[in-house]
Amino acid sequence: EVQLVESGGDMVQPGGSLRLSCAASGFTFSTYDMSWVRQAPGKGPEWVSAINTGGGSTYYADSVKGRFTISRDNAKNTVYLQMNNLKPEDTAVYYCNIWETAVWGQGTQVTVSS
Repeated sequence: EVQLVESGGDMVQPGGSLRLSCAASGFTFSTYDMSWVRQAPGKGPEWVSAINTGGGSTYYADSVKGRFTISRDNAKNTVYLQMNNLKPEDTAVYYCNIWETAVWGQGTQVTVSS
């Protein structure tokens, strides 16, 4: 069974940092591009970032470029999202996704508030 399990969400103050993790199982993780998508309250999903199979190519939405960093550890079947200088508009549920598939995790809540 394919599974993606996100963790690391929390409530932080503006300017703070968080590191999200997504543990993958049930498929050959190293052969799939991965992405992070977020959904804020009352809004549709927003693509955040993606990474290719080897980790050498990364892509970011303009809204997070320069603040977020995606990475992966194929030995641990895990993809990460390091989020720095968080802003209130980053508040959302963050989902891990196998790129260009309908496979998502259950999400982890990130709240940025003073």
